Amino acid sequence: MAQEQKTGRASGGGKVVLITGASSGIGRTCCEYLAGLGMTVYGASRSLSGGDAGNFKTLRMDVTDDASVRDGIKNIQELQGRIDVVMNCAGYGIAGAVEETSPEEAMAQFDTNFFGVHRVCRAVLPIMRQQKGGVIINVSSLAGLLAVPFQSFYSASKFAMEGMTEALRMEVRPFGIRVALIEPGDFKSEFPANRVNTMDSVKSNIYRELLERCVGVMREEEKNGKAPLPVARLVERIINDPSPRLRYTIGPFEERLGPKLKSVLPYRVYEYLFMKHYKLV
Repeated sequence: MAQEQKTGRASGGGKVVLITGASSGIGRTCCEYLAGLGMTVYGASRSLSGGDAGNFKTLRMDVTDDASVRDGIKNIQELQGRIDVVMNCAGYGIAGAVEETSPEEAMAQFDTNFFGVHRVCRAVLPIMRQQKGGVIINVSSLAGLLAVPFQSFYSASKFAMEGMTEALRMEVRPFGIRVALIEPGDFKSEFPANRVNTMDSVKSNIYRELLERCVGVMREEEKNGKAPLPVARLVERIINDPSPRLRYTIGPFEERLGPKLKSVLPYRVYEYLFMKHYKLV
């Protein structure tokens, strides 16, 4: 029994899990891994239809639509009688200078990455409070700790998620609900292919050279990223931890080093090194 608890397989069985952003990348890998542990996993995405995808169940859900989120979560509760774990993984990125990002593009970025998380949390929290327990895992990014040039609004949406999650964790702890953040670095996924350049950045030459240099570095790092199985294993540990930490960074050592350097170096030194890494100086 001690060995079963250590691996999480005994405590994993029977849990009902909802993961958004489940069509690919980290979300899909976590769905497959947790389902393999015996959990009942619902993977939600705008591009998925209801049914089964291998060993987990699929659910069409658009996190930018209140009714879609409410209906999806209501459907799971009616079928399973409970929801034990929610992992908010839906998101996408836009690339462009602040000057060349329209308010509409910035708001669309926030609507998925930040308000999508908010919608899911609002819909599931009454269920978890009634159950007197549950786990919410919000997938942020190392870019939620370090603002990345030409991904300013992606970083801003993740910074906002970090702040909301920090407050949420304190608000719901008295109800037995555990909340944690995962801050991944670069892993193999379809995220780079889904990154969208802002309309003005496509038409303008003002920042083009700088943008292409910076995004070129990101693309290379993302291309060399490993499969996201370590993230799935981390999710398992958080689910089975009676007192998880607030933040978990995961990814290549040199990427995880960034937030530590930011906290100890004079800011100008950190900024210079960061800009140099992205070929901006």
